[in-house]
Amino acid sequence: MNGATPGRAVPIGATVDAAGVNFCLHAKHATGVTLQLFAAAGDAKPAREFVLDPVANRTYDYWHVHVAGVQAGQLYGYRVAGPNDPARGLRFNPAKLLLDPYARATANLANYQRAAACGGAGENAAVALKGVVVDPAAYEWAGDQPLQRPYVDSMIYELHVAGFTKHPNSGVAATQRGTYAGLVEKIPYLQQLGVRTVELMPVQQFDPTDAPSGVNYWGYQPVAWFAPHAGYSSQQTPLGAVDEFRDLVKALHRADIEVILDVVFNHTAEGDERGPTFSWRGIDNEACYILDANDLSKYVDDTGCGNTVNANSPVVRRMILDCLRYWVTEMHVDGFRFDLAASLSRRWDGAPLERAPILYDIESDPVLAGTKVIAEAWDAGGLYCVSDFAGDRWGVWNGRYRDNVRQFVKGDAGQVATLADCLVGSRNLFHETDRNPDRSVNFITAHDGFTLNDLVSYDAKHNEANGEQSADGSNDNYSWNCGVEGPTDDAAIESLRRRQAKNFLAILFLSEGRPMLLMGDEVLRTQRGNNNAYSQDNELSWFDWDDATRHAGMLRFTRELIAFHQRSSLFRSWAFWGEPGAPQITWHGVRLNEPDWGADSHAVAYELTSPDGAEHLYVALNAYWEPLEFALPPLAAGAQWRRLMDTARESPDDLCVPPAPISAGQTSYRCEARSSVVLIRA
Repeated sequence: MNGATPGRAVPIGATVDAAGVNFCLHAKHATGVTLQLFAAAGDAKPAREFVLDPVANRTYDYWHVHVAGVQAGQLYGYRVAGPNDPARGLRFNPAKLLLDPYARATANLANYQRAAACGGAGENAAVALKGVVVDPAAYEWAGDQPLQRPYVDSMIYELHVAGFTKHPNSGVAATQRGTYAGLVEKIPYLQQLGVRTVELMPVQQFDPTDAPSGVNYWGYQPVAWFAPHAGYSSQQTPLGAVDEFRDLVKALHRADIEVILDVVFNHTAEGDERGPTFSWRGIDNEACYILDANDLSKYVDDTGCGNTVNANSPVVRRMILDCLRYWVTEMHVDGFRFDLAASLSRRWDGAPLERAPILYDIESDPVLAGTKVIAEAWDAGGLYCVSDFAGDRWGVWNGRYRDNVRQFVKGDAGQVATLADCLVGSRNLFHETDRNPDRSVNFITAHDGFTLNDLVSYDAKHNEANGEQSADGSNDNYSWNCGVEGPTDDAAIESLRRRQAKNFLAILFLSEGRPMLLMGDEVLRTQRGNNNAYSQDNELSWFDWDDATRHAGMLRFTRELIAFHQRSSLFRSWAFWGEPGAPQITWHGVRLNEPDWGADSHAVAYELTSPDGAEHLYVALNAYWEPLEFALPPLAAGAQWRRLMDTARESPDDLCVPPAPISAGQTSYRCEARSSVVLIRA
């Protein structure tokens, strides 16, 4: 091989050195591997190719070659030969150009055709994604490092990179809308809102066409775990996405904002046995996927996406850990949210593992020790591990918090006792030892489901635009339209909807645990009742920046609420409220010290006092449809209660900065129907 030497098995992937690039691929059952180098992204034929010798270029199951003179930016792919025997779990197809699972960048998204990677479509190089050689050392970080902020300092804001700036009214230049660079321009907005942590919906390279409609907007169909999604780059160069993503991370860190990635290791865009072959399936199918033990030609689908990654096989475990370490060490991200993380606890046949190796690998890995790891602790196969997810370190999306708070604010019966546990960090839910309230990531809404506006505006989902006859999306939304389905000109209903939205936000930021806010909820962004907008890359899903003016009062309320939450020591406790050294909590009802935990109760009040007595807070939550008069706790001589919040009032009296005095000698407070009140001792 001209210009090539056997190379080495370490490290895996394409690695730049002083003389060229070492390429290494794990392919256990392969009988032959060919490395192809391309001059341009859309080329059907390689400029050079290297047929690897199964003796000289193979060490155990690793195929490798070193090519002299190759540099960062080189496009490449593999042809892998071997048995095409689905009954044995083997699906080799040398007609397909395969993407390196360790590729750190991809090219040819503009020409990519998913159908061409399917079995009967023949040769596909011209329309296949190609890997790009990346030299991580060739970027100037200017001293940047992951922030390693403790959980108690995090306020998480879940956003879609493209959707945040793609609307024509975003104020971002047309060439940068929907890109990493466009998001950089909106960092001042995030700072003003009070965001400390952004959780980016998937930015691992995904298949943008993997959906029944041909549009995959959310990005939960990965094709290259190590590579930033090229479609979010404003730079049309092979390395553009890598550099632009790093520019984004660096800019966010300069603004003191952490970056958490929503990572998808539970399935890939290759789908089931009818799906395309563009990487894992044509390289190491039986190691990478959980196959049906009774029919190895079929895939176990515990994710609802056609396949389930065999995350606890040694090869995939290593790949996941290598990937996470890469995003931390070379891309400087601060943490990860793991999509359908419960599926990562399944073994080779799909059965749950009590102590899944990959989950404990992630928890104990020293490179990841300073990062945040957050689990979506369920999957589509029936696992629900919110209360007992692996280890001592993992945070979890608290789906039970979401549902209980929704039901309480809606006015459902029998919710008060459960709500009380939600308010104190779900202590009864997280019953294991060595846990603290920061384990709970509290949220009312997320990308998957109604927006906050739609939660108070629709009784039912309206997913007609998805083209699935509204069969998709959850039916269990615990929503209430306040009297009219969808938009209305009725001022009273609109006022009630604003009040309900504020009630949700009040509870979110008055609870123990880490609050997470969905992009646009602070300005009542609507998806017009669509609770599963995964395929809606249009104004239905994009942030409408006119909402910041249209709902300026809501934006102000949210900003001030977040600012109060971040100023107060009451919400920075490492222990559950009521425990030694933590803020102390006293429960009340309409009468002092008499909380009503009964099924017919719709209201609760509580006091919070910091350990040093410096902060003293009174909260009354009334989800009843009539006003209630709450007795106020007496204060020492010279002290008085001041009103911070009353969601029954219109802006700016809904949240007063500074807090407004109440009447001297007032011993009770009228909490209007469906409203929340916060008083501060002054």
